[in-house]
Amino acid sequence: MYLLTDSNSGGVYAVFNKDNVKTVHLFEEEDDVLRYQTLLEADNPDSKLDILEMDPEIVEVNCNNRGYLYTVITKDDLVIPPKTE
Repeated sequence: MYLLTDSNSGGVYAVFNKDNVKTVHLFEEEDDVLRYQTLLEADNPDSKLDILEMDPEIVEVNCNNRGYLYTVITKDDLVIPPKTE
């Protein structure tokens, strides 16, 4: 599975969900994370994100340790990045 990380800090990219909890998107398909990365960078050209392949169990443990949630984005899901202000 794949996720995005910030090129500068190495931190995992997360968004706030409807309950205002940071949530990591974990993509099943590399094409889908690439598309999401392209949309994010088009909206914010100063943002540089890297794609990282990760074991979902490691993501789960790290999210639990930091109080984040994670969600698995399947090939049938459509995810649009939030607009930056």
